[in-house]
Amino acid sequence: MKTVFVTVGTTSFDELIETIISPEAVEALISRGYEKLVLQVGKGSVFPCPENCPRITLETFRFKDSIAEDMSKAHLIISHAGAGSCLEALGAGKPLLVVVNDKLMNNHQLELARQLHFDSHLLYCTCSTLTETLKSMDLSVLLPFTPGQPQHFANFLDKALGVK
Repeated sequence: MKTVFVTVGTTSFDELIETIISPEAVEALISRGYEKLVLQVGKGSVFPCPENCPRITLETFRFKDSIAEDMSKAHLIISHAGAGSCLEALGAGKPLLVVVNDKLMNNHQLELARQLHFDSHLLYCTCSTLTETLKSMDLSVLLPFTPGQPQHFANFLDKALGVK
């Protein structure tokens, strides 16, 4: 079953969850052949039930000890732009679409997403452009992110956040 895994990490990002279960976003996923949507909603107040998305198989949870299995089973990962979630998703070797929370102040997530996109490791958008991105995305342009090189990632973060 072609699966999309959505993660908000340890935080809450209700707008992402509400947007991904909207009829328009679900239709975009279905049109690309996705049949299952797995949502990790964290501390959010939105906890969708299968009845919220009758056209796609829906599974929702708050937290697990590890989401590695969910990532490995996914054909597409949609994540908030937290560094830990991005690194874990990229390490899983799956196509990654990062949704930047543009409501955050001093948003370093945008710099991280931009740099990883510039390096062709992921696609990114905001909640307001998520459905259009799902319709138009070309996952074939993405390049693997080489895991297991912490110094490279540290240097990358310094560059993305303007530290060096």
